[in-house]
Amino acid sequence: MSNLTYEAVNWNAPTSELAKVFWDQQWKQIWFPEEIAVSKDISQWQTFEHQDTYKKVFGGLTLLDTLQTNVGMNEIAKFAPDLQEKAVLTVFAAFEAIHAKSYSYIFTTLCKNAEIDEIFEWVKKNEFLQYKAARISDIYQSIEEGDPESLWKAMYASVMLESFLFYSGFFYPLYLGGQGVLRNSAEVISLILRDESIHGVAVGFFAQNIFKRFSQEKQDELKIWGYELLLDLYQNELRYTEDVYAETGLSPEVKAYVRYNANKALMNVGFEAMFPEEEVNPIVMNGIRNEGSTYDFFSQKGATYAVAKVAPITDDTFNFSHLKGSEKSEEK
Repeated sequence: MSNLTYEAVNWNAPTSELAKVFWDQQWKQIWFPEEIAVSKDISQWQTFEHQDTYKKVFGGLTLLDTLQTNVGMNEIAKFAPDLQEKAVLTVFAAFEAIHAKSYSYIFTTLCKNAEIDEIFEWVKKNEFLQYKAARISDIYQSIEEGDPESLWKAMYASVMLESFLFYSGFFYPLYLGGQGVLRNSAEVISLILRDESIHGVAVGFFAQNIFKRFSQEKQDELKIWGYELLLDLYQNELRYTEDVYAETGLSPEVKAYVRYNANKALMNVGFEAMFPEEEVNPIVMNGIRNEGSTYDFFSQKGATYAVAKVAPITDDTFNFSHLKGSEKSEEK
């Protein structure tokens, strides 16, 4: 029998700044892929020119969300020292599972079984896709009990995955959906993107709380490690993008979008941006700003379905400066 004392999570005594905010926001965003009428895309899909690219994009996204479900969030939650943060991360893992299932829902709706099997075989064989999955997974599985440095590295890697590496895949459905092509499938992606936005911000915030406890020397060391990891992942992502988007001619635009999101990932962990500002395809950027706007699937549930009132995530959603001001006024 273990001599450990087991502690119950007490949400009435906040122990982690903003954990409840992230918890509440995630549950307000709950959705399920079956709510989206992807079948409306079938007629367009039958004559769509670049089916191979589209299927590969979704195959790659499925792998990354599978990794995040089964390894990433679970490992980080296992070693997170705060019980409320553990709970938030566990909820995030459940949503990652919804994301992974969502891609299969699109596959099942649009593709034949043989095509689906072929894509999942491609996932196992694509060297660039396997490299980024292995690189991130190795960091997740290197967390050591009571070692904040290894935990911070795993959180950093998680933010790089969710705020950066996903976006080479998100580009295509957003690009097409913004032009009225396969719009309902793009709606699924916009809802996934809405979740990934809160995941990247929340895990980045938890990582920053760990990072600020390190000495200046350790912080400098970890910054070097972090930028080197990002550069390694970025170089691989360039090759992955060229491979997947070869037949579309969109690789340069996808790469610009990848750099944009790499900078956002760095900002999520409190680091300075690495890449210079550049123009990103306005159709895709509009898709980010208007997540969930192309199809009001909540209307199918009637006016009593409370989740219908959720506002889309924007950068300002996570500006908590007003909260800090109210805390100071209460202290006075």
